[in-house]
Amino acid sequence: MRTDTHHLTAARVTATPRITVVGTGYLGATHAICMAQLGYEVLGVDVDTAKIDALRSGRVPFHEPGLPEALDQAMSTGRLDFTTDFSRAAQFGDIHFLCVGTPQKPGSQAADLRFVEAAATQLAAQITGPALIVGKSTVPVGTAAMLRERVRTLSPAGRALDLAWNPEFLREGFAVQDTLHPDRLVFGVASTWAEQVLRGVYRPILEEGTPVVVSDLATSELVKVAANSFLATKISYINAMAEVCEAVDADVGDLARALAHDDRIGGRFLRPGLGFGGGCLPKDIRAFQHRARELGAGAAVRFLEDVDAINARRRSRTVELVRELAGGSLLGVRIAALGAAFKPDSDDVRDSPALDVAHRLHREGADVVVYDPEAAENAHRVHPDLPLAASLTEAMRGAQVTVLLTEWDEFREARPESLAALVAEPRVLDARDALDARGYTRAGWAYRTLGRPFAPVPSAAHPTSAAVAVREEELELCTAAAEDAEPVPLPAEP
Repeated sequence: MRTDTHHLTAARVTATPRITVVGTGYLGATHAICMAQLGYEVLGVDVDTAKIDALRSGRVPFHEPGLPEALDQAMSTGRLDFTTDFSRAAQFGDIHFLCVGTPQKPGSQAADLRFVEAAATQLAAQITGPALIVGKSTVPVGTAAMLRERVRTLSPAGRALDLAWNPEFLREGFAVQDTLHPDRLVFGVASTWAEQVLRGVYRPILEEGTPVVVSDLATSELVKVAANSFLATKISYINAMAEVCEAVDADVGDLARALAHDDRIGGRFLRPGLGFGGGCLPKDIRAFQHRARELGAGAAVRFLEDVDAINARRRSRTVELVRELAGGSLLGVRIAALGAAFKPDSDDVRDSPALDVAHRLHREGADVVVYDPEAAENAHRVHPDLPLAASLTEAMRGAQVTVLLTEWDEFREARPESLAALVAEPRVLDARDALDARGYTRAGWAYRTLGRPFAPVPSAAHPTSAAVAVREEELELCTAAAEDAEPVPLPAEP
Protein backbone atom coordinates (compact mmCIF):
# COMPACT_ATOMS: atom_id res chain seq x y z
CA MET A 1 0.00 0.00 0.00
CA ARG A 2 1.32 3.46 -0.90
CA THR A 3 1.37 6.07 1.85
CA ASP A 4 2.42 9.64 2.57
CA THR A 5 1.39 10.83 -0.88
CA HIS A 6 0.07 14.14 0.43
CA HIS A 7 3.37 15.40 1.66
CA LEU A 8 5.90 13.64 -0.56
CA THR A 9 4.31 14.87 -3.77
CA ALA A 10 5.48 18.36 -2.84
CA ALA A 11 9.08 17.22 -2.37
CA ARG A 12 11.71 18.36 -4.85
CA VAL A 13 11.88 16.35 -8.07
CA THR A 14 14.46 17.81 -10.43
CA ALA A 15 14.36 17.24 -14.17
CA THR A 16 17.91 15.84 -14.08
CA PRO A 17 18.55 14.47 -10.60
CA ARG A 18 22.03 13.79 -9.31
CA ILE A 19 22.66 10.18 -8.41
CA THR A 20 24.81 8.39 -5.87
CA VAL A 21 25.51 4.68 -5.90
CA VAL A 22 26.49 3.18 -2.55
CA GLY A 23 28.72 0.14 -2.96
CA THR A 24 31.02 -0.14 -5.98
CA GLY A 25 31.28 -3.88 -6.38
CA TYR A 26 29.90 -5.71 -9.39
CA LEU A 27 26.37 -4.33 -9.20
CA GLY A 28 27.25 -0.86 -7.93
CA ALA A 29 30.11 -0.10 -10.31
CA THR A 30 28.04 -1.27 -13.27
CA HIS A 31 25.02 0.78 -12.20
CA ALA A 32 27.08 3.94 -11.58
CA ILE A 33 28.83 3.70 -14.96
CA CYS A 34 25.61 3.05 -16.86
CA MET A 35 23.71 5.87 -15.14
CA ALA A 36 26.49 8.25 -16.17
CA GLN A 37 26.18 6.94 -19.72
CA LEU A 38 22.49 7.85 -19.60
CA GLY A 39 23.49 11.46 -18.96
CA TYR A 40 23.31 11.79 -15.17
CA GLU A 41 25.88 13.20 -12.80
CA VAL A 42 26.86 10.20 -10.69
CA LEU A 43 28.94 9.73 -7.55
CA GLY A 44 29.93 6.22 -6.48
CA VAL A 45 30.73 5.74 -2.80
CA ASP A 46 32.41 2.88 -0.95
CA VAL A 47 34.52 2.37 2.18
CA ASP A 48 36.98 0.25 0.19
CA THR A 49 39.73 2.72 -0.77
CA ALA A 50 41.33 0.26 -3.21
CA LYS A 51 38.10 -0.05 -5.22
CA ILE A 52 37.61 3.69 -5.32
CA ASP A 53 41.21 4.33 -6.37
CA ALA A 54 40.94 1.73 -9.14
CA LEU A 55 37.72 3.14 -10.53
CA ARG A 56 38.93 6.75 -10.36
CA SER A 57 42.01 5.70 -12.32
CA GLY A 58 39.81 4.12 -14.98
CA ARG A 59 40.27 0.47 -14.00
CA VAL A 60 37.38 -1.93 -13.33
CA PRO A 61 38.46 -4.18 -10.40
CA PHE A 62 36.70 -7.28 -11.81
CA HIS A 63 36.13 -8.86 -15.19
CA GLU A 64 33.00 -7.85 -17.08
CA PRO A 65 32.95 -7.60 -20.89
CA GLY A 66 32.28 -4.07 -22.13
CA LEU A 67 32.48 -2.40 -18.73
CA PRO A 68 36.06 -1.02 -18.99
CA GLU A 69 35.13 0.71 -22.25
CA ALA A 70 31.93 2.05 -20.68
CA LEU A 71 33.94 3.35 -17.71
CA ASP A 72 36.34 5.17 -20.04
CA GLN A 73 33.44 6.79 -21.87
CA ALA A 74 31.67 7.81 -18.67
CA MET A 75 34.82 9.25 -17.06
CA SER A 76 35.62 11.24 -20.20
CA THR A 77 32.30 13.10 -19.87
CA GLY A 78 33.19 14.39 -16.40
CA ARG A 79 29.83 13.17 -15.10
CA LEU A 80 31.21 10.26 -13.05
CA ASP A 81 33.31 10.30 -9.91
CA PHE A 82 33.96 8.05 -6.92
CA THR A 83 34.56 8.77 -3.24
CA THR A 84 34.83 7.22 0.23
CA ASP A 85 33.11 10.26 1.78
CA PHE A 86 29.52 9.45 2.80
CA SER A 87 28.93 13.07 3.83
CA ARG A 88 29.80 14.22 0.31
CA ALA A 89 27.48 11.61 -1.16
CA ALA A 90 24.59 12.62 1.13
CA GLN A 91 24.92 16.25 0.09
CA PHE A 92 25.47 15.44 -3.60
CA GLY A 93 22.59 13.14 -4.44
CA ASP A 94 18.87 13.45 -5.03
CA ILE A 95 18.55 9.69 -5.57
CA HIS A 96 20.76 7.22 -3.71
CA PHE A 97 21.00 3.64 -5.02
CA LEU A 98 22.02 0.99 -2.45
CA CYS A 99 24.09 -1.67 -4.20
CA VAL A 100 25.89 -3.40 -1.34
CA GLY A 101 26.14 -7.13 -0.79
CA THR A 102 23.87 -9.42 1.21
CA PRO A 103 26.01 -12.56 1.53
CA GLN A 104 25.01 -15.70 3.36
CA LYS A 105 25.63 -15.55 7.09
CA PRO A 106 28.40 -17.88 8.27
CA GLY A 107 26.85 -20.99 9.79
CA SER A 108 23.34 -20.08 8.64
CA GLN A 109 21.17 -20.00 5.53
CA ALA A 110 20.06 -16.46 6.38
CA ALA A 111 21.18 -13.37 4.47
CA ASP A 112 23.65 -11.12 6.27
CA LEU A 113 22.08 -7.64 6.29
CA ARG A 114 24.81 -5.85 8.23
CA PHE A 115 26.25 -4.20 5.14
CA VAL A 116 23.03 -2.92 3.61
CA GLU A 117 21.82 -1.69 7.02
CA ALA A 118 25.13 0.08 7.69
CA ALA A 119 25.11 1.75 4.27
CA ALA A 120 21.50 2.93 4.54
CA THR A 121 21.78 4.29 8.06
CA GLN A 122 25.15 5.97 7.56
CA LEU A 123 23.85 7.71 4.46
CA ALA A 124 20.45 8.66 5.91
CA ALA A 125 21.97 10.25 9.01
CA GLN A 126 23.58 12.86 6.76
CA ILE A 127 20.72 13.56 4.31
CA THR A 128 19.17 16.92 5.16
CA GLY A 129 16.69 17.50 2.33
CA PRO A 130 14.15 15.66 0.17
CA ALA A 131 15.68 12.56 -1.36
CA LEU A 132 14.93 8.99 -2.38
CA ILE A 133 16.95 5.96 -1.32
CA VAL A 134 16.52 3.09 -3.78
CA GLY A 135 17.56 -0.41 -2.74
CA LYS A 136 18.85 -2.70 -5.48
CA SER A 137 20.42 -5.38 -3.30
CA THR A 138 18.73 -8.77 -2.96
CA VAL A 139 17.18 -8.83 0.53
CA PRO A 140 14.71 -10.96 2.53
CA VAL A 141 11.11 -9.83 2.24
CA GLY A 142 10.33 -7.23 4.91
CA THR A 143 13.75 -5.60 4.82
CA ALA A 144 12.66 -2.59 2.74
CA ALA A 145 9.77 -1.67 5.05
CA MET A 146 12.08 -1.93 8.07
CA LEU A 147 14.76 0.21 6.43
CA ARG A 148 12.22 2.80 5.29
CA GLU A 149 11.11 3.50 8.83
CA ARG A 150 14.66 3.44 10.14
CA VAL A 151 16.14 5.92 7.66
CA ARG A 152 13.25 8.35 8.07
CA THR A 153 13.72 8.27 11.83
CA LEU A 154 17.48 8.82 11.58
CA SER A 155 17.57 11.45 8.85
CA PRO A 156 17.36 15.21 9.54
CA ALA A 157 15.08 15.26 6.48
CA GLY A 158 12.56 13.11 8.32
CA ARG A 159 9.60 12.11 6.19
CA ALA A 160 10.93 14.11 3.23
CA LEU A 161 13.25 11.12 2.78
CA ASP A 162 11.62 8.08 1.21
CA LEU A 163 12.85 4.59 0.32
CA ALA A 164 11.89 2.37 -2.61
CA TRP A 165 13.12 -0.97 -3.91
CA ASN A 166 14.26 -1.63 -7.46
CA PRO A 167 15.71 -5.18 -7.72
CA GLU A 168 18.46 -5.94 -10.21
CA PHE A 169 18.44 -8.74 -12.76
CA LEU A 170 22.00 -8.65 -14.09
CA ARG A 171 23.63 -11.61 -15.79
CA GLU A 172 27.37 -11.70 -15.36
CA GLY A 173 28.91 -11.28 -18.77
CA PHE A 174 25.95 -9.16 -19.95
CA ALA A 175 25.74 -6.55 -17.17
CA VAL A 176 25.99 -3.42 -19.35
CA GLN A 177 23.33 -4.71 -21.74
CA ASP A 178 21.05 -5.75 -18.87
CA THR A 179 21.39 -2.35 -17.17
CA LEU A 180 20.83 -0.17 -20.21
CA HIS A 181 18.34 -2.45 -21.98
CA PRO A 182 16.64 -4.59 -19.29
CA ASP A 183 13.80 -6.97 -20.08
CA ARG A 184 11.74 -5.37 -17.29
CA LEU A 185 11.93 -2.87 -14.44
CA VAL A 186 10.34 -3.43 -11.04
CA PHE A 187 9.49 -0.49 -8.77
CA GLY A 188 8.60 -1.34 -5.19
CA VAL A 189 7.19 1.85 -3.68
CA ALA A 190 5.20 3.10 -0.69
CA SER A 191 4.36 6.54 -2.15
CA THR A 192 3.25 8.02 -5.45
CA TRP A 193 6.19 10.41 -5.23
CA ALA A 194 8.70 7.55 -5.15
CA GLU A 195 7.12 6.05 -8.26
CA GLN A 196 7.31 9.42 -10.04
CA VAL A 197 10.99 9.78 -9.17
CA LEU A 198 11.81 6.28 -10.40
CA ARG A 199 9.90 6.80 -13.64
CA GLY A 200 11.84 10.02 -14.12
CA VAL A 201 15.31 8.57 -13.56
CA TYR A 202 14.58 5.57 -15.80
CA ARG A 203 12.85 7.64 -18.49
CA PRO A 204 15.49 6.93 -21.19
CA ILE A 205 15.01 3.20 -20.65
CA LEU A 206 11.22 3.34 -20.36
CA GLU A 207 11.05 5.29 -23.63
CA GLU A 208 12.45 2.18 -25.35
CA GLY A 209 9.28 0.35 -24.35
CA THR A 210 10.75 -1.55 -21.42
CA PRO A 211 7.91 -3.06 -19.33
CA VAL A 212 7.61 -1.76 -15.78
CA VAL A 213 5.89 -3.45 -12.86
CA VAL A 214 4.93 -1.13 -10.00
CA SER A 215 4.28 -2.95 -6.74
CA ASP A 216 4.47 -2.64 -2.99
CA LEU A 217 7.82 -3.01 -1.25
CA ALA A 218 7.33 -6.64 -0.21
CA THR A 219 6.40 -7.86 -3.69
CA SER A 220 9.41 -6.14 -5.24
CA GLU A 221 11.68 -7.94 -2.78
CA LEU A 222 10.10 -11.28 -3.64
CA VAL A 223 10.47 -10.82 -7.39
CA LYS A 224 14.24 -11.35 -7.41
CA VAL A 225 14.32 -14.37 -5.09
CA ALA A 226 11.32 -15.90 -6.86
CA ALA A 227 13.04 -15.51 -10.23
CA ASN A 228 16.29 -17.00 -8.96
CA SER A 229 14.43 -19.86 -7.28
CA PHE A 230 12.63 -20.68 -10.53
CA LEU A 231 15.86 -20.68 -12.55
CA ALA A 232 17.62 -22.82 -9.96
CA THR A 233 14.71 -25.26 -10.02
CA LYS A 234 14.81 -25.55 -13.81
CA ILE A 235 18.56 -26.18 -13.80
CA SER A 236 18.28 -28.80 -11.08
CA TYR A 237 15.31 -30.41 -12.81
CA ILE A 238 17.27 -31.25 -15.96
CA ASN A 239 20.19 -32.41 -13.83
CA ALA A 240 17.82 -34.70 -11.92
CA MET A 241 16.77 -36.11 -15.29
CA ALA A 242 20.47 -36.59 -16.06
CA GLU A 243 20.76 -38.80 -12.97
CA VAL A 244 17.85 -40.93 -14.23
CA CYS A 245 19.37 -41.10 -17.72
CA GLU A 246 22.66 -42.36 -16.29
CA ALA A 247 20.79 -45.13 -14.49
CA VAL A 248 19.23 -46.44 -17.73
CA ASP A 249 21.94 -45.46 -20.26
CA ALA A 250 19.69 -42.83 -21.86
CA ASP A 251 20.73 -39.46 -23.33
CA VAL A 252 19.72 -36.37 -21.34
CA GLY A 253 20.81 -34.12 -24.21
CA ASP A 254 18.19 -35.61 -26.52
CA LEU A 255 15.68 -35.50 -23.67
CA ALA A 256 16.33 -31.78 -23.11
CA ARG A 257 15.96 -31.00 -26.81
CA ALA A 258 12.63 -32.81 -26.92
CA LEU A 259 11.37 -30.90 -23.89
CA ALA A 260 12.51 -27.59 -25.35
CA HIS A 261 10.04 -27.94 -28.25
CA ASP A 262 7.18 -27.69 -25.74
CA ASP A 263 6.27 -23.98 -25.58
CA ARG A 264 5.11 -24.43 -22.00
CA ILE A 265 8.62 -25.49 -20.98
CA GLY A 266 11.09 -23.85 -23.37
CA GLY A 267 14.77 -24.64 -23.79
CA ARG A 268 16.50 -21.99 -21.72
CA PHE A 269 18.25 -23.28 -18.60
CA LEU A 270 17.63 -26.87 -19.69
CA ARG A 271 21.26 -27.69 -20.46
CA PRO A 272 22.47 -30.50 -18.20
CA GLY A 273 25.83 -30.24 -16.52
CA LEU A 274 27.74 -29.28 -13.41
CA GLY A 275 25.01 -27.04 -12.01
CA PHE A 276 24.71 -23.49 -10.80
CA GLY A 277 26.94 -21.43 -8.54
CA GLY A 278 28.10 -17.85 -8.15
CA GLY A 279 27.12 -15.11 -5.75
CA CYS A 280 23.36 -15.14 -6.41
CA LEU A 281 21.44 -18.38 -6.92
CA PRO A 282 22.91 -20.54 -4.14
CA LYS A 283 22.73 -17.96 -1.35
CA ASP A 284 19.42 -16.51 -2.56
CA ILE A 285 17.50 -19.78 -2.52
CA ARG A 286 18.89 -20.58 0.94
CA ALA A 287 17.99 -17.14 2.30
CA PHE A 288 14.52 -17.51 0.78
CA GLN A 289 14.00 -20.79 2.61
CA HIS A 290 15.21 -19.27 5.87
CA ARG A 291 12.94 -16.24 5.59
CA ALA A 292 9.95 -18.36 4.59
CA ARG A 293 10.41 -20.48 7.71
CA GLU A 294 10.57 -17.31 9.84
CA LEU A 295 7.24 -16.23 8.31
CA GLY A 296 5.61 -19.60 8.86
CA ALA A 297 5.60 -20.42 5.14
CA GLY A 298 8.54 -22.81 5.10
CA ALA A 299 6.49 -25.70 3.74
CA ALA A 300 5.72 -23.72 0.58
CA VAL A 301 9.38 -23.59 -0.48
CA ARG A 302 10.60 -26.86 0.98
CA PHE A 303 11.21 -28.12 -2.56
CA LEU A 304 14.19 -25.74 -2.71
CA GLU A 305 16.00 -28.08 -0.32
CA ASP A 306 15.89 -30.73 -3.05
CA VAL A 307 16.92 -28.17 -5.68
CA ASP A 308 19.99 -27.32 -3.60
CA ALA A 309 20.75 -31.00 -2.93
CA ILE A 310 20.52 -31.97 -6.62
CA ASN A 311 22.88 -29.14 -7.46
CA ALA A 312 25.39 -30.31 -4.86
CA ARG A 313 25.23 -33.90 -6.17
CA ARG A 314 26.36 -32.71 -9.61
CA ARG A 315 29.71 -31.81 -8.11
CA SER A 316 30.09 -35.17 -6.38
CA ARG A 317 29.06 -37.01 -9.53
CA THR A 318 31.61 -35.09 -11.59
CA VAL A 319 34.38 -36.21 -9.25
CA GLU A 320 33.12 -39.81 -9.52
CA LEU A 321 33.22 -39.71 -13.32
CA VAL A 322 36.74 -38.26 -13.36
CA ARG A 323 37.80 -41.07 -11.03
CA GLU A 324 36.22 -43.64 -13.39
CA LEU A 325 38.01 -42.13 -16.40
CA ALA A 326 41.27 -42.30 -14.44
CA GLY A 327 40.80 -46.03 -13.91
CA GLY A 328 39.38 -46.08 -10.39
CA SER A 329 41.90 -44.01 -8.45
CA LEU A 330 42.89 -40.35 -8.58
CA LEU A 331 46.11 -40.70 -6.62
CA GLY A 332 48.90 -39.11 -8.63
CA VAL A 333 46.79 -38.74 -11.77
CA ARG A 334 47.59 -35.62 -13.78
CA ILE A 335 44.34 -33.71 -14.38
CA ALA A 336 43.84 -30.64 -16.55
CA ALA A 337 40.98 -28.71 -14.91
CA LEU A 338 39.69 -26.25 -17.48
CA GLY A 339 37.90 -23.41 -15.72
CA ALA A 340 37.60 -21.91 -12.25
CA ALA A 341 34.94 -19.21 -12.63
CA PHE A 342 31.35 -20.23 -11.97
CA LYS A 343 30.45 -19.24 -15.55
CA PRO A 344 32.27 -17.95 -18.64
CA ASP A 345 32.84 -14.22 -19.19
CA SER A 346 33.32 -13.75 -15.46
CA ASP A 347 36.13 -13.91 -12.92
CA ASP A 348 33.67 -14.69 -10.11
CA VAL A 349 34.59 -17.82 -8.13
CA ARG A 350 32.03 -17.46 -5.34
CA ASP A 351 30.45 -20.87 -4.75
CA SER A 352 31.93 -21.93 -8.09
CA PRO A 353 31.17 -25.55 -9.02
CA ALA A 354 34.30 -25.57 -11.21
CA LEU A 355 36.67 -24.50 -8.46
CA ASP A 356 34.97 -26.78 -5.94
CA VAL A 357 35.41 -29.83 -8.19
CA ALA A 358 39.06 -28.98 -8.87
CA HIS A 359 39.71 -28.70 -5.15
CA ARG A 360 37.94 -32.00 -4.42
CA LEU A 361 40.08 -33.75 -7.02
CA HIS A 362 43.17 -32.20 -5.45
CA ARG A 363 42.12 -33.43 -2.00
CA GLU A 364 41.83 -36.97 -3.37
CA GLY A 365 45.49 -36.90 -4.36
CA ALA A 366 45.23 -35.95 -8.02
CA ASP A 367 47.90 -33.78 -9.61
CA VAL A 368 45.48 -31.03 -10.64
CA VAL A 369 46.45 -28.06 -12.79
CA VAL A 370 43.79 -25.37 -13.20
CA TYR A 371 43.58 -22.93 -16.07
CA ASP A 372 41.04 -20.11 -16.39
CA PRO A 373 41.45 -17.14 -18.76
CA GLU A 374 40.20 -14.58 -16.21
CA ALA A 375 39.62 -16.10 -12.77
CA ALA A 376 43.12 -17.37 -11.90
CA GLU A 377 43.86 -14.61 -9.38
CA ASN A 378 40.56 -15.06 -7.57
CA ALA A 379 40.93 -18.85 -7.65
CA HIS A 380 44.38 -18.60 -6.07
CA ARG A 381 42.98 -16.33 -3.36
CA VAL A 382 40.38 -18.97 -2.41
CA HIS A 383 42.52 -22.09 -2.89
CA PRO A 384 46.22 -21.13 -2.83
CA ASP A 385 47.10 -24.84 -2.74
CA LEU A 386 45.79 -25.42 -6.27
CA PRO A 387 48.47 -25.15 -9.01
CA LEU A 388 47.52 -22.74 -11.79
CA ALA A 389 48.60 -22.84 -15.43
CA ALA A 390 49.33 -19.69 -17.41
CA SER A 391 47.86 -21.06 -20.63
CA LEU A 392 45.73 -23.83 -22.06
CA THR A 393 48.83 -25.43 -23.53
CA GLU A 394 50.52 -25.57 -20.12
CA ALA A 395 47.44 -27.05 -18.48
CA MET A 396 46.97 -29.76 -21.10
CA ARG A 397 50.58 -30.89 -21.39
CA GLY A 398 50.94 -34.42 -19.98
CA ALA A 399 47.34 -34.63 -18.67
CA GLN A 400 45.93 -38.09 -18.12
CA VAL A 401 42.36 -36.81 -17.70
CA THR A 402 40.95 -33.51 -18.92
CA VAL A 403 37.80 -32.08 -17.33
CA LEU A 404 35.89 -29.12 -18.75
CA LEU A 405 34.48 -27.18 -15.78
CA THR A 406 33.71 -23.73 -17.22
CA GLU A 407 32.59 -23.39 -20.83
CA TRP A 408 34.87 -20.58 -21.97
CA ASP A 409 34.99 -20.09 -25.74
CA GLU A 410 38.72 -20.78 -25.64
CA PHE A 411 37.96 -24.33 -24.51
CA ARG A 412 34.91 -24.90 -26.70
CA GLU A 413 36.71 -23.77 -29.84
CA ALA A 414 40.05 -25.53 -29.32
CA ARG A 415 40.62 -28.32 -31.84
CA PRO A 416 40.53 -31.76 -30.23
CA GLU A 417 43.32 -32.98 -32.55
CA SER A 418 45.58 -30.20 -31.31
CA LEU A 419 44.81 -30.95 -27.67
CA ALA A 420 45.36 -34.67 -28.22
CA ALA A 421 48.95 -33.92 -29.20
CA LEU A 422 49.59 -32.43 -25.77
CA VAL A 423 48.07 -34.90 -23.34
CA ALA A 424 49.42 -38.20 -22.05
CA GLU A 425 45.99 -39.84 -22.30
CA PRO A 426 43.09 -38.53 -24.44
CA ARG A 427 40.34 -38.85 -21.83
CA VAL A 428 37.91 -35.96 -21.30
CA LEU A 429 34.94 -35.32 -19.05
CA ASP A 430 32.76 -32.57 -20.47
CA ALA A 431 31.02 -31.44 -17.28
CA ARG A 432 29.26 -28.58 -19.10
CA ASP A 433 27.98 -30.47 -22.15
CA ALA A 434 29.70 -27.82 -24.26
CA LEU A 435 32.21 -29.69 -26.42
CA ASP A 436 31.78 -31.34 -29.81
CA ALA A 437 31.41 -34.95 -28.71
CA ARG A 438 31.76 -36.38 -32.23
CA GLY A 439 34.82 -34.26 -32.93
CA TYR A 440 36.53 -35.48 -29.79
CA THR A 441 35.76 -39.14 -30.39
CA ARG A 442 36.95 -38.89 -34.00
CA ALA A 443 40.20 -37.38 -32.71
CA GLY A 444 40.77 -40.41 -30.49
CA TRP A 445 39.40 -39.13 -27.18
CA ALA A 446 37.47 -41.16 -24.65
CA TYR A 447 34.62 -38.69 -24.22
CA ARG A 448 32.21 -38.59 -21.29
CA THR A 449 29.59 -36.14 -20.07
CA LEU A 450 26.94 -36.18 -17.37
CA GLY A 451 23.67 -37.90 -18.28
CA ARG A 452 24.82 -39.45 -21.55
CA PRO A 453 26.16 -42.86 -22.61
CA PHE A 454 29.94 -43.21 -22.38
CA ALA A 455 31.97 -42.93 -25.59
CA PRO A 456 35.07 -45.10 -25.00
CA VAL A 457 38.44 -44.74 -26.67
CA PRO A 458 38.24 -45.78 -30.35
CA SER A 459 40.29 -48.78 -31.44
CA ALA A 460 42.86 -46.57 -33.18
CA ALA A 461 45.87 -45.75 -31.09
CA HIS A 462 46.23 -42.42 -29.36
CA PRO A 463 47.68 -40.02 -31.96
CA THR A 464 51.15 -38.84 -31.14
CA SER A 465 52.59 -35.44 -31.72
CA ALA A 466 54.30 -36.85 -34.82
CA ALA A 467 51.04 -38.15 -36.24
CA VAL A 468 49.25 -34.89 -35.52
CA ALA A 469 51.18 -32.14 -37.22
CA VAL A 470 50.63 -29.47 -34.61
CA ARG A 471 53.32 -27.97 -32.43
CA GLU A 472 52.48 -26.98 -28.86
CA GLU A 473 53.35 -23.37 -29.51
CA GLU A 474 50.78 -23.29 -32.34
CA LEU A 475 47.90 -24.11 -30.03
CA GLU A 476 46.88 -20.46 -29.77
CA LEU A 477 46.31 -20.51 -33.56
CA CYS A 478 44.14 -23.62 -33.39
CA THR A 479 40.99 -21.98 -32.11
CA ALA A 480 38.16 -20.87 -34.32
CA ALA A 481 37.33 -17.17 -34.50
CA ALA A 482 34.39 -16.28 -32.39
CA GLU A 483 30.71 -15.51 -26.77
CA ASP A 484 29.32 8.27 13.47
CA ALA A 485 30.80 4.72 13.73
CA GLU A 486 33.48 3.08 11.67
CA PRO A 487 31.65 1.93 8.55
CA VAL A 488 31.29 -1.77 7.90
CA PRO A 489 33.15 -2.79 4.68
CA LEU A 490 30.76 -3.18 1.79
CA PRO A 491 31.24 -6.39 -0.25
CA ALA A 492 30.40 -6.58 -3.91
CA GLU A 493 26.80 -7.35 -4.75
CA PRO A 494 26.54 -10.22 -7.23
